[in-house]
Amino acid sequence: MAIIKYTSKEKDLLARIMRAEAIGEGQLGMLMVGNVVINRAIADCLTFKNVETITDVIYQPNQFSGTENQIFFSNPTTTEKRLAERVIRGEYFFPATNSLWFYAPKTGETCKSTWYDQSLAGRYKNHCFYIPDFNVCKQIH
Repeated sequence: MAIIKYTSKEKDLLARIMRAEAIGEGQLGMLMVGNVVINRAIADCLTFKNVETITDVIYQPNQFSGTENQIFFSNPTTTEKRLAERVIRGEYFFPATNSLWFYAPKTGETCKSTWYDQSLAGRYKNHCFYIPDFNVCKQIH
C-alpha cells in the first residue's frame, strides 16, 4: 500500500530522479534519494508547504540538479521502477529516513554538521543527508 497518492507517470518520474541523482551510489543510494522525495511530499513544513505530489517535489525550483542531467530524460528501467515502488510503499533507509535534504560534498570533504541550519543525519557514499528538528516537521518524524 502506498503512503502517498501517485500516478504511474509520477512513479516513473520518481525512478528517473532517483537514477539521475544517485546512479553512482547504487540501488541503496537511489532508494535514499527516493526517501527524500517522498518525505518532501509528506512534509507540510519549511519550504515544502506547497508541495504535495511527487511531481511538485521534483519540479520545485532549485531543488534537484538531476533534472538537468541527460539521464533524467530517458525512460526508467524495470529495476528503477521497482525501487521507486519500494519508497512509495514506505520503505525507509537510514540516514534518509527522516531527511528532507541531501548534497554531495566535493571529493575528500566530510559532511558539514549542519547545512542550511539543518542537522546531519548521516552519510551514505557521496551523499550527506539532513533532517529538520523534530518539532518543525512532525509529519516525517
